[in-house]
Amino acid sequence: MVKRIILFASGSGTNVENIIKYFKRNPRVEVVNVFTNNPKAGVIGLIRPMKIPVNVFDKAQLNNGLLNHEIALLKPDLIVLAGFLLKIPLGFITAFSNKIINIHPSLLPKHGGKGMYGDRVHQSVKYAGDKETGISIHFVNEHYDKGSIIFQAKTKIGEEDNIQHIANKVQQLEYKHYPEVIENLLFP
Repeated sequence: MVKRIILFASGSGTNVENIIKYFKRNPRVEVVNVFTNNPKAGVIGLIRPMKIPVNVFDKAQLNNGLLNHEIALLKPDLIVLAGFLLKIPLGFITAFSNKIINIHPSLLPKHGGKGMYGDRVHQSVKYAGDKETGISIHFVNEHYDKGSIIFQAKTKIGEEDNIQHIANKVQQLEYKHYPEVIENLLFP
């Protein structure tokens, strides 16, 4: 039976693109749709040539449950947040219990929470003087970055590393591990 993935993104979509390319060669997995809350998100143009439907929605549709019905019709085995910045409401989490995962660009619980995304996380890591950082892949619950951790990977930070160097190291971990973890969740 083919496993169905839905991807959520708010920005450029490089993780979305990486995940789609990874599963393109796997006939047991289908990326059925991409959802974004940002009508100007780079992800829209990035995946257009891949012929995967993109749905643009607003925060109200997410919070009032309208999106729940639309997602349920797609029968996802997994909902993957890949650079998605809105908080997922409890009603959505309940509707898709244990089916929503997220990736965070630090070693949670450090440098997580509301407003901690992208370079803000890397700045926090640098200013804290951390000697390592990494990624955390976790189930989504009603609190920012507090769901059960599924997987973490680490990278060292040198004193000479600036925020862009840290971001690049973390992004390489995301590209390598996120698709693998998704595959392991789909086929335990």
